[in-house]
Parts: sequence; C-alpha cells; structure tokens
Amino acid sequence: MDKYYSITELTREFGISTRTLRFYEDEGLIHPERRGRTRLFRPADRRLIKEILRGRRIGFTIAEIREIIQVYKDPPGEMGQLQLLMKRVEEKREDLRQKRKDIDDTLTELDNVEEACLTRLAEIGVGT
Repeated sequence: MDKYYSITELTREFGISTRTLRFYEDEGLIHPERRGRTRLFRPADRRLIKEILRGRRIGFTIAEIREIIQVYKDPPGEMGQLQLLMKRVEEKREDLRQKRKDIDDTLTELDNVEEACLTRLAEIGVGT
C-alpha cells in the first residue's frame, strides 16, 4: 500500500500553514490526490514540497520554481533541470553579491556621515 501524508502531517513537518500548501496546489506546483475534501500527499509530493521550500529560502520566486519543476517534467528532463537550476543559482548568487556590496557601501557612507557629525560637534564645542 502506498504511503500517504495528510496535510496536517506535512504542515507540522515543514512548519508551514495549510494555506501555504493550498497556495502551492493552486499555483500548480503540487498535485495531491483528493478523496472527498481530503488531500492525500504522496512521497513525491512531500519531496517536491521540501524542494519548493528550499527554493523559497534561497530566494527563488514561485515562477522560477515552477519553471525549474516544469523543465524536469519535459525534455530534456533532469539534465535540463539541473542546468537551469545552476543558471538560476548563479543569478541569485550574483544578485546577493550586489546586495552585499550595496549594504557595505551604505554602511561606509553612514560611518562617514557619523564621523562628519562628530567632527562638527567637536568644532562647535558640543560634547557627546
């Protein structure tokens, strides 16, 4: 007999809401079986949820995740999926590097402004 997971089991395991799982279903990312109003998730659905959450943690959008999933389902299959994933990872890495540079530049500018303020306060005889 196939192992199925309930929505409650998966929400507890992954620390997400039922609304999140329903959203992923509405977006076409997962396709649980339905028995009446009950959703039954297969091990493949569970693995997919795990990968979706991983993608979200590293900053992929739902559209990017959908694209990666779709490439796996269509030719060239896993090879194409891995190549696309590597491309998306590099793009995300570059984006994060730029953000880090922007943050470092902003921190440096804040240090300069603070130093200028302290210098001017000292010039006008105000102790800090």
